[in-house]
Amino acid sequence: MNLKASFFYAKSLISPKTEKKSSARKSFLGAIFCIGLSLIPLIVVINVTDGMIDGMTQRLIGLSSGHVEAFISPYFEGVSTASHFEKTASEVSKIKGVKNCYPEVSLSALATANEYKTGAQIRAVTKNIFTENQDFETLFEFVQGSANDFGKEKNAIIGKQISELLSVNVGDSIKIITTRTVAGKTVPKLTTFNICGIVTSGYQELDALWVFVTLEDAYKNLPVISSKIITKTDDDGNVKKYKSIESNASFLLMANSTDAFSPELSEVQKDIQNYFGEYANVYRWNQVHESKFQNFSSTKVMLVFIMILIVLVASINISSAIIMIVMERQKEIAILKSFGASSTTVTFAFLICGISCSVGGILIGVPLGCVISVFFNQIIFAMEFLLNFVSHIFSDTNIQLLNPEFYLQNVKVTISSGTVILICFGTMILSLLVSIIPSIKAGKEKPLDTLRKN
Repeated sequence: MNLKASFFYAKSLISPKTEKKSSARKSFLGAIFCIGLSLIPLIVVINVTDGMIDGMTQRLIGLSSGHVEAFISPYFEGVSTASHFEKTASEVSKIKGVKNCYPEVSLSALATANEYKTGAQIRAVTKNIFTENQDFETLFEFVQGSANDFGKEKNAIIGKQISELLSVNVGDSIKIITTRTVAGKTVPKLTTFNICGIVTSGYQELDALWVFVTLEDAYKNLPVISSKIITKTDDDGNVKKYKSIESNASFLLMANSTDAFSPELSEVQKDIQNYFGEYANVYRWNQVHESKFQNFSSTKVMLVFIMILIVLVASINISSAIIMIVMERQKEIAILKSFGASSTTVTFAFLICGISCSVGGILIGVPLGCVISVFFNQIIFAMEFLLNFVSHIFSDTNIQLLNPEFYLQNVKVTISSGTVILICFGTMILSLLVSIIPSIKAGKEKPLDTLRKN
């Protein structure tokens, strides 16, 4: 029995011409179905988590830190006024490798409106950032209003969640409560802003408490920075004057290069650090958000590991199916071996059955997994609609399968051909491994004992 005959015999095992009922054949088809069914969630999990992590990463870099972020000391003269800060950003943008640069003043505050209160992160930015910054323009969606009136005095753009917490809309006003020091005492300061726009990035954990105001309004109306001259007399009677800076804000500079993943980003970081010297600490985006990316990676690894375990359990069905085929075809194996078939060729025929089973599962699971991944957002929306329709019959509970407070509201899924091919090869190798033991036992069947029993 040669190699060609092994393929021919494997074909007869997989697809016998007789119409005789076979429990082994049913087990074989069941194993194919189980492999296909287990591959669907694996494909979906990998593609969806990749899309979700990419979307979150894009928003963290584009809307929060930029490619390189500088944390500047308030003692640096270039942040003393709004115009000085913008001039500093303009000078940094001339550094080699820097494509654009945006100044920002950030401070924590309390926002209140309609008798509601919530914490807020005030982000003072340039007037045209929503139109000049490509990330702000593409990643932010205006739920209400627009950025046209953002440059007007005391106008603000707020996040969608904070607008819901305060129950405000475009045209309403919010009060920002900050603190300042007067005569050595900390006193509150109340500033009213008009809402000209409500935005969302689709990732509420990031933008939940953001309130955008212009740099000019921040320096003019908020306790951003103040300075005073302190006179001290030393032991020798000499009078010395010191400049004391008081600030409750953080002065940030978001610098973008041509590619956030470029190995040359470290050189850009060093050049910006050299520009500020001891007056700033400069970090790359992956250093600023290191803890978040570690969380993303560990979550993805855990989910993929669970899905691989499901595929492993499903693959064991292949071993069971081969064992049943061997038991059902003992007489055939004995006849073949009595006519000169070797143990190796019989073993090879059953290994082909195991691999064919995995191929059948791949042909079922991979296309379905890819289709579900592509239409993931639509499927989630339809499921939420149906669940809420049923839920509202009995109660007013609103069900969200992907809570926007922790996940992206819309996941941009891209099918990675390399990942799909790797999954296919991995499944075939796994199926081959679980088929080895029953296939070897089939090859070691003794024809005389089998014929004597039958």
